Amino acid sequence: MTGVRNHTDTPVGRLVQWLDARLGAATFARSALNYVFPKHFSFLFGEIALYAFVVLVATGTFLALFYSPGEAEVVYRGGYEPLRGVQMTEAYASVVDLSFTVRAGLLMRQTHHWAAIVFLAGLALHLGRVFFTGAFRRPRELNWITGCTLAVLGLTEGFAGYSLLDDLLSGTGVRIGYSIVESLPLIGTRLAFWIWGGEYPGEGFLSRLFAVHIFVLPLLIAGLIGLHLLLVARPHHTQFPGPGAHERNVVGLRLWPSYATVSTGFFLLIAAVLVLMGGTLQINPVWLYGPYDVFAVSSGSQADWYVLWIQGALRLMPAWSLDIGPFTLPNQFFPGVLFPGLVFTILYAWPFLEARVTGDHSEHHLLDRPRDRPVRTAIGAAAIAGFVILLVAGSDDVLVAEFDWSIVVVRNVERILLLVVPPVVGLLAYRIARDLAAADAIAAVPTGMKARPERA
Repeated sequence: MTGVRNHTDTPVGRLVQWLDARLGAATFARSALNYVFPKHFSFLFGEIALYAFVVLVATGTFLALFYSPGEAEVVYRGGYEPLRGVQMTEAYASVVDLSFTVRAGLLMRQTHHWAAIVFLAGLALHLGRVFFTGAFRRPRELNWITGCTLAVLGLTEGFAGYSLLDDLLSGTGVRIGYSIVESLPLIGTRLAFWIWGGEYPGEGFLSRLFAVHIFVLPLLIAGLIGLHLLLVARPHHTQFPGPGAHERNVVGLRLWPSYATVSTGFFLLIAAVLVLMGGTLQINPVWLYGPYDVFAVSSGSQADWYVLWIQGALRLMPAWSLDIGPFTLPNQFFPGVLFPGLVFTILYAWPFLEARVTGDHSEHHLLDRPRDRPVRTAIGAAAIAGFVILLVAGSDDVLVAEFDWSIVVVRNVERILLLVVPPVVGLLAYRIARDLAAADAIAAVPTGMKARPERA
């Protein structure tokens, strides 16, 4: 009988053995494939963001082939008849052509836009899950910092892509951005001149922004995603308490083949839903807004949700400025620079602030339930309530136009709500979390040990 040749006797097999002896690749591969992921649904929020980013890169690559960041004025002669003969920039003309002339261009544009919204929504949900469950505690402080940085870069990337279209809506947002940058003390005017290439609207701004949008920020985001995943896997994954779960193990699905199969299916589902949304749900119809005009602002102008809260803060800020000696802090500095700066400073510092206040510097691999940490839950709920009010304030001109309300009354009501609602929501969340935790503690006591009511 002819013997079966061992694959290690072949030249390829010997080469593989030689490399493995020096690199330990087989050991690493076995360890990686045996990595265990917990099965709780909330862990999918981060995957939603990851897969939306993949769709963003794919659709963005297609769009970059047809988009022109030119700022030279041209007369539109393309396929959208209502705009024929209208003077516009090359950038806006290329976007209109992408929507009506390039095959599958509108599908790619709208899928790209929806993917950006879902990417940042996934990041926000993931950030919330990590916050409310305490997954930022030692030894995962760096995971939290990379996640917060991803959120900052995602906001910047979303605003950059939104600003490239040079339509009336996005141009209004760029003008607001210029004013915010200009409001920075000491360096604001020079920094704005440097970014925009002179006094607004500047020169060559779209070309620079295009390069940042398609090269710099995506590479930074991809690198941070890789670092974030590495930091997640380095100790091992966090998990909720449950049968068989403790601080030194993970109960769930192994990477290969179980989790890889599920994750691949989830990616295909996310991609399919985003393409379906891009094909059926209209978003950002720039041909209706027209080209940007420095002297025109359309009614109902509002940004995408991820920067709408800053727009809401700008609208609710009273018309105050602050004079400090020869310097003036303009009105837009407080809601446009100071407020977001404080928000992200607190987010970055939160793991260290909580550890200092609670005195808890131990390692944690099991997650909290929100009810287990009533104070943290209350603070998070109050922040979300304030965020929602700012989102409403960013859209209040739409409400005023729709219902014929007084803008002055609406703004004053929103200011009162911003001061009152978050503390009330926080207090309510604290009471609910505390009572649920107390009920769990009572239920955990053996029946025979529970206090019995005294007989009269």
